[in-house]
Amino acid sequence: MTDSDGFTGLGETFYGASSVEAHVHDVIYPTLQAEKPYASPAQVTEMLHGYVGYSGSGAEVRARSAIDIALWDIAAKRAKQPLAKFLNPRSANQMDTYNTCSGNRYVSAESRQSSSNWGISGDERPQGDYEDLWAFLHEPARLARELLDAGYRGMKVWPFDLAAEAAKGAIDADLSFGISVLEAIREEVGMEMDLYLELHSLWQPEAAHRLIQELERFSLAWIEDPIRADRAPELAKLRDASSMPVACGENLGSGFNGYQLLIEQRAVDVMIMDLGWCGGLSDALSLVHESNKAGMSAAFHDCTGPVSLAVATQVSLASPNVKVQEVARAFWHTWYGQMATAYPKLIGGSIQIDETAGHGAELRAEFLNDAATSVRVSDQK
Repeated sequence: MTDSDGFTGLGETFYGASSVEAHVHDVIYPTLQAEKPYASPAQVTEMLHGYVGYSGSGAEVRARSAIDIALWDIAAKRAKQPLAKFLNPRSANQMDTYNTCSGNRYVSAESRQSSSNWGISGDERPQGDYEDLWAFLHEPARLARELLDAGYRGMKVWPFDLAAEAAKGAIDADLSFGISVLEAIREEVGMEMDLYLELHSLWQPEAAHRLIQELERFSLAWIEDPIRADRAPELAKLRDASSMPVACGENLGSGFNGYQLLIEQRAVDVMIMDLGWCGGLSDALSLVHESNKAGMSAAFHDCTGPVSLAVATQVSLASPNVKVQEVARAFWHTWYGQMATAYPKLIGGSIQIDETAGHGAELRAEFLNDAATSVRVSDQK
């Protein structure tokens, strides 16, 4: 979006792009034209809180998230500062990452999290580099060694999803394959690699308790989304029963209100947000503050696009209780670069920003002009 002084901000969200696009152009644009607010994120996000769906996780919140990201990009550009420095002058320029072991086509076919949307077919190894999802399922030891040698000190895998889908998250699920993947990684690299486990909210609470007991011997960096994020009381019980940190929250996507129970009940050790889903920075900055007061860590999601990674990295660097940034190297090395320029650099497992004003990412002209790219513009006449 472009403000009246010609400053352009770039936002991003993911899942249901057509419904978000319709909401941006059919609802948000006319509202902005009618109200003509100054382009401050606080003023605009206040105005865009709707009556119906104000705390839901639908198109309204995703659209508001993308607009809010663009507004903060504009605000930092006006100040001629990187977004991280604009938010916190003491921000560092780099931080550690963990690699989410996706592949090039992960979650590219459907708007849902399912093994049918993993972008791989059977046991056949896909073409191309960085097919980390296939690798952790079939060659976990080799992948762990490759990542460690490349400078990564953290990796995230989800080898229990197939068992959860087969058993519908019930306690009688067969855990043997998932256990074998974690064993192979630990046998190859030991504790040199921080091992993050993603469970994608596929488990029932009783089964999640059983699984966590089985996992204690692996000393995981965290266990992510063992059950649905909106089941705060059950999450609190899981957290109390586990010696390992429990992380959750990215798929709440419901603005500030959606996270309140997690904080009030201290239901998790690490509260995860996606800036394109949670209401943007305006909601996330308050959530970082509140989670920090509650003694919780915070973290930001990747795997949605180059702009989301750019802004998440900037906010992570500015936040006192964020210690690591997620990155999917399969995306960073492939389609992120086809879409955008100037998103954060990934060097030896460390993510780094420069002194570019704003969040840094800009869409490539070649991408915008490609025949396969759909572009819709609302312009004041």
